[in-house]
Amino acid sequence: MPNYPPARIRNVALVGHGGSGKTSLAEALLYRAGAISRLGRVEDGSTVCDHEPEEVARGMSLSLALAPCELEGHKINILDTPGLADFVGDVDAALRVADLAIFVVSALDGVEVQTRTVWRMAAERGLPRMVFVNKLDRELADFERTLDELRAAFGTGIAPLELPIGEGSGFHGVADLLTDTAYLYDGGEVRAAEVPEEMEAQEHRVHETLVEGIVEAEDALLERYLEGEVPSFEELEAVLAQGVARASVFPVVCGSATVPVGVDRLAQFITEIGPSPLDRPPVTVRAGDVDTLVAPDPDGDPLAFVFKTIADPFVGHVSVFKVLSGTVRPDEVLRNPRTGDDERLHVLFGLRGKEHVELDQVVAGDIAAVAKLRGTRTGDTLAPRSLPVVVAPLVPPVPSLSIAVRPRTQADDDKLAGALHRLGQEDTALQVERNPETHQTLLQGTGEAHLGLALARLARTFGVHLDTEDVRMAYRETITSPAEAEGRYKKQSGGHGQFGIAWLRVEPLARGAGFEFVDAIVGGAIPRQFIPAVEKGVVEAMEQGGVYGYPVVDVRVTCFDGKFHAVDSSEMSFKMAGALGFREAMARAGPVVLEPVSLLTVVVPDHQLGDVMGDLNARRGRVQGTEPLGDGEQEVTATVPTSELVRYAIDLRSLTGGWGRFSVRPDHYDVLPAHLVDRLVEAAPA
Repeated sequence: MPNYPPARIRNVALVGHGGSGKTSLAEALLYRAGAISRLGRVEDGSTVCDHEPEEVARGMSLSLALAPCELEGHKINILDTPGLADFVGDVDAALRVADLAIFVVSALDGVEVQTRTVWRMAAERGLPRMVFVNKLDRELADFERTLDELRAAFGTGIAPLELPIGEGSGFHGVADLLTDTAYLYDGGEVRAAEVPEEMEAQEHRVHETLVEGIVEAEDALLERYLEGEVPSFEELEAVLAQGVARASVFPVVCGSATVPVGVDRLAQFITEIGPSPLDRPPVTVRAGDVDTLVAPDPDGDPLAFVFKTIADPFVGHVSVFKVLSGTVRPDEVLRNPRTGDDERLHVLFGLRGKEHVELDQVVAGDIAAVAKLRGTRTGDTLAPRSLPVVVAPLVPPVPSLSIAVRPRTQADDDKLAGALHRLGQEDTALQVERNPETHQTLLQGTGEAHLGLALARLARTFGVHLDTEDVRMAYRETITSPAEAEGRYKKQSGGHGQFGIAWLRVEPLARGAGFEFVDAIVGGAIPRQFIPAVEKGVVEAMEQGGVYGYPVVDVRVTCFDGKFHAVDSSEMSFKMAGALGFREAMARAGPVVLEPVSLLTVVVPDHQLGDVMGDLNARRGRVQGTEPLGDGEQEVTATVPTSELVRYAIDLRSLTGGWGRFSVRPDHYDVLPAHLVDRLVEAAPA
């Protein structure tokens, strides 16, 4: 593949809701560019971008895929993103390095939830956006309805550049509103023609609206237009390109990725009005406490940002990076400022799905990959050794769903830690936590599909098979009233025996106060050197569990009396006396089980607020308040028992059709209702 200057590079992310046709569009663009000889189909797993076995089996994209192609003197790096909300981390990575986001919207389903979510993400980055209205060859497809939904959702910046010719199975072309030209498709061939007579009035009306919208952005052009001069196509296109680069105009084109119709027009728009890396703002890098702006200059210092890591079973870890400055060549040595280590980039290659295309250099603005970097992971910067600057790392999405896993065999257990570490380097949204209270290993991710993919990848790529089990809650126990008890430990077995008696008083403390031990012994009832042993016995008994078997918290224990034997008493005897006395006193002190409670924040559309509030009440939640956020959304804050939120990521998605989103964090412990304590006792293993 020849080298292209930054001005001739287009980094394009295909984004949108699952099932809108992003991968099919990527395939059609590759076919249009001559990068592939035939169109693959998502349904049979023959596309370039969906090449992982899990993607083939499910018929959908599950991770970010890269597919470069060459077209009309340009290099287009296509970033095909997954449409499921579970994999929003890969979408964020694509938006981070893309210079244009193309939103693929189904003309059947209109503007769906993930489209809105990703639009919000792109808007926060100020990223240029276009829309491709897809599937116009399907029955019940409706371009006008979809266009109305786009305007309602994303505002007046939505600017249609094309109108479809024909409907459903009769869809066979598009009308270009800038040139007043129809492009008709027949048997894979395309020809220019006049706009069909029945569309002339509509096309002329929309054309006038489009031209007026474009010239308003350029004072000199507007003045000439008001004087009756018709702007040329080249002038309109130049002003339109400026509006796209500023992310103030969002062109809408249309077609069908599977026929394909209109894909060649989209490719032409990408090269003609799509921004290059030079059209985007410089990247902010940090050296110490000083921020600096870096432009994509091929002659500058080499600087690269790793935005994706792939665990390849044949070549190991593959780091996919964008060159932000300079020109990177094979065997270049760059420093990873996070680790302080030097990394040699031995062989550089482009990725087209699973195909590797070796490169002799990668210039600023371009995207490539390298294998076998030692300590580099997703989100790292690779900088010159003399200038170890860093780029802001990617922020992985907060996990919203956990499953408990255990190795199936000892061999799986031996490989588990290493496999999880390597998988975590590839997928930063995946987290692993060992709960010290429940002794479970928790695999945490963004949803059911995300965790299912992680388990499948562990088995296929690393040979580690895991079984899942219910997530256990870290319950605790405390007391509700004072009580006293004698702890007596007496044992005689020939020679020195064991003798220790400790009288203990237990009292409840405020929630979250922890543990307090009071030495109230007077008159030498228990020798001083044995008092710490009593406390140690109490602490160990608390950790081993109270009446219901859970760790005990928020208790004051006072040792106020006892007896000892000059020969048979020892630290061991008083440690045992402390443990026995505590257990006896706690049983008399009104023991209760405490459950963890989380602070939950849910954002939902206005019309779904009642459903979500009712669901929270059913989960024993206590709503703290609601607040309107604008854009038709409400934020609900509530405290909810953590046990009721184990599957909330799945349930909220089902309840709101994917429109709801939430965050959760541990908040406090509260008393578990008595009838639920009975269920815990019944469910406890014998």
